[in-house]
Amino acid sequence: MALDTLDEIDVAILKLLQRDAKQTTKEIAATLNLTVSPVYERIRKLEAQGYIQKYVAILDQKKIGRPITAFCQVSMRYHNEAFIDNFVSEIQLLDEVQECYHMAGQVDFLLKINVKSLEDYHDFVRYKLSKIENIGVLNSTFVLKNVKHTSEFHF
Repeated sequence: MALDTLDEIDVAILKLLQRDAKQTTKEIAATLNLTVSPVYERIRKLEAQGYIQKYVAILDQKKIGRPITAFCQVSMRYHNEAFIDNFVSEIQLLDEVQECYHMAGQVDFLLKINVKSLEDYHDFVRYKLSKIENIGVLNSTFVLKNVKHTSEFHF
């Protein structure tokens, strides 16, 4: 289903939940000048249809001891299906990798990695990431300052 199949109330609910998923159905209903029951049903429908995939808490990476964010560009030596599938499977097992994107262009994968220190990043690359078969080139860049971070989609 595409966004254009939703009405303005569904879209408003999605916007509110993106900003604060801890809002109660009662609070959302009050904001939208609706009663609780229809809002509850609409949220359940949005969940069932896959518009809402899950609810999460966004943690402060410094407070949890993971202040270093690196983006690692990975280029594969060979691009056959077996090597790509193996990389995807192996990357799922690495807790340091927070996000992984299969890319089109000069880089095959882009990884977002969070660690405690540069030494931990070095160990991660040396003892974990570089052990994955078929990696040709790794290029790392490090975040100096987070200028903008959002999980909200605007529509």
